[in-house]
Amino acid sequence: MDAREIKDLLKYVRSAGFHEVELEMEGLRLRVVRDSPADGVTAVLPPVPVAPAGVPVASEAAAGRSAAPPETAVVPTAESEPPASSPPPAATEDVYEQMSPMVGTFYLAPSPAADPFVTVGDHVDVGQTLCILEAMKLMNEIEAEVAGTVIEVLPENAQPVEYGEGLFRIRPER
Repeated sequence: MDAREIKDLLKYVRSAGFHEVELEMEGLRLRVVRDSPADGVTAVLPPVPVAPAGVPVASEAAAGRSAAPPETAVVPTAESEPPASSPPPAATEDVYEQMSPMVGTFYLAPSPAADPFVTVGDHVDVGQTLCILEAMKLMNEIEAEVAGTVIEVLPENAQPVEYGEGLFRIRPER
């Protein structure tokens, strides 16, 4: 992957509104994370023996712009460092944590004026709609994977969520 391809990827991530993208190919691992919608894009390049030229990539990408300051930063990280946005799953036996199957925006109701699909204390059945995740203008209904009682809704309404992030905590039926 050359500097031009990385620059094009950063433009695409910004225009598509993605929060985080991770790409691995030919021994190179590239992780692009947006700090917030108002901020620029941060590219994180871990040290890889095949591609030790991480610093020139940043300067080449910045050189393509005129007098504007660069909107990207290249930061080497250790390969074993876990992503900051994914907390470890709960280790409680009697609580099931429904995880996000994709990256998207979390919505508790089908529309702003509608009642939420579920609230804390509600009983849910397997297959019952819990929420909607919007990804690339597509609304994806997320269904309960276990029957039980909702004990916690983890993200706030209209908050972006990552793949594998906890959405609901459900106490399964016995």
